[in-house]
Amino acid sequence: MVETVDTSAQKDKTTEEEMEELYETSMRNLQEGNIIRGMVLDINGDSVIIDVGLKSEGKASLSEFLDKSGAPTVHVGDEVEVMVVSREVKDGLLTLSKQRVDGIKFWQMIDKSLEDGTPVEGAVVSEVKGGFIVDIGVDAFLPISQVDIKPVKNPASFIGRHLKYKVIKVNQKKANVIVSRRMLLEEEKERKRKEFWNSVKEGQVIYGFVKSITDYGAFIDLGGVDGFLYVNDITWGRITHPKEYLKLGDEIKVKVMAIDQEKHKVSVSIKDLKGDPWAHVDEKYPVGSRVKGKAVGIVEYGVFVELEPGLEGLLHVSEMSWDKKVRNPSKLVSKGDMLELQVLDIDMEKKRISLGLKQLKQDPWKELAEKYPPGSVVRGKVKNFTDFGLFIGMEDGIDGLVHVSEISWSRRKNVVADSFTKGASVDALVLNIDGEQKKFSLSIKRLKEDPWKGLLERYHVGDVVEGYVTSITDFGVFVEIEEGIEGLIHLSEIENGKGKHPSELFNIDDVVRAMVINVDEKDKRIGLSTKALKKVEEKREVSSFQREETRAFSTLGDLLEPAMKKNRDNES
Repeated sequence: MVETVDTSAQKDKTTEEEMEELYETSMRNLQEGNIIRGMVLDINGDSVIIDVGLKSEGKASLSEFLDKSGAPTVHVGDEVEVMVVSREVKDGLLTLSKQRVDGIKFWQMIDKSLEDGTPVEGAVVSEVKGGFIVDIGVDAFLPISQVDIKPVKNPASFIGRHLKYKVIKVNQKKANVIVSRRMLLEEEKERKRKEFWNSVKEGQVIYGFVKSITDYGAFIDLGGVDGFLYVNDITWGRITHPKEYLKLGDEIKVKVMAIDQEKHKVSVSIKDLKGDPWAHVDEKYPVGSRVKGKAVGIVEYGVFVELEPGLEGLLHVSEMSWDKKVRNPSKLVSKGDMLELQVLDIDMEKKRISLGLKQLKQDPWKELAEKYPPGSVVRGKVKNFTDFGLFIGMEDGIDGLVHVSEISWSRRKNVVADSFTKGASVDALVLNIDGEQKKFSLSIKRLKEDPWKGLLERYHVGDVVEGYVTSITDFGVFVEIEEGIEGLIHLSEIENGKGKHPSELFNIDDVVRAMVINVDEKDKRIGLSTKALKKVEEKREVSSFQREETRAFSTLGDLLEPAMKKNRDNES
């Protein structure tokens, strides 16, 4: 190694001996290859004039003092280090070089880095086979395996980056240098790992970077140590995948939940940075209060509503509408809808909140009861016809039921059903409105007068009537002779019914003629008889025959009378 001599710092000696000694020393220092320190006197053209002491001056090329952009790095008055290239004086100046000094210092630095691991730095210049060329003063080779701790997926992204490296191999003669960035990163990681384990405590809040994301959570780089963030520890709210909240490379704040020094495992949480939203939910959302929330899940029995992250309530389908026919929540609410609701109940132990939507609207059943008291007439549209009655659609989605017994005074169901078509408007009498049970009872037949009234004026014993069989029993047959009026043909009054069941003689809706044999308006009964009708009809036939026979004899007598009279006259 060449020692640097500072000739400008030597003190003047007054004695001749001292002057001679100083001269000899200066001459030794100005030997070729020595590094000396001097001061820039002038920058002349492409040369830099430097005072190296004892009234000796030298020059170096300005090109050795230019930066990469071509601008000079020295000015008059600056102190510089240069090497004596030649003691031969040309134009009264020694030949000096700064570049050679820089070369020596560079290789000293490289040797030191190789020896003790001191980092060198420089820009990544280009990509070559197997790695990169980096400029650390000379072109050094950075193998691809030594670029990073993890595999390099995009090598081009490193071009132009100014990085630090560790020298791992040197051949000064061939000017070959191999460097590693990975070794520095691993050393740094190990240092941080030790610091982490020495300082980390449960409950501590620290920052980290999202390193990788899985279906069940994410690994967080806490500085040399990876902490695991379980998916259920990301938020108090609903979550299906960590990617909903995290992105690779994001810096996040977490709370240390558990530490296992032996296994070198750390569990962290984001949600525990905030308190449990259920802690004071009964105070924040008292029963009966109005709240706003977002529909985050729809199931067949209702809608889950997020009131705040980690706090969800259930809007049951039965609490969505006053209309009992609503059975599908998705017909009223879509995922993502903002809803205004009422808190119905809170179960702190089971962590459940019951919400209601219909409670914020006027109960239509209450309005209906006030608007249509029993006895009033309403108009609606036929919704559908069932075995037990007719449904009539009213306002606010409420349906009134006309029980089958209240549709018509007639019991002929087929005729009644055919008289109503879906969508047709119909009037009905209000019988009862039960808002609690949500039942609306109507009647159509009561809009007409009871057909049994005035029965004695319309029917008399001996009248012959015609009607349809409505029912067949063991004791006889019921026949409807007008809407709502049925007469009974008792088994004993059925023609040729002896020893036979009525069903052997009649079918439902058969047309039957019978004679009225009894009328009871008070008990709403009318007796009919096919047997009596048969007897009367037979008598009428006999009487008719006898009349016809008598008339025939009378006619014959009239024809014979002239002849008989002539015979009597002849005899006399």
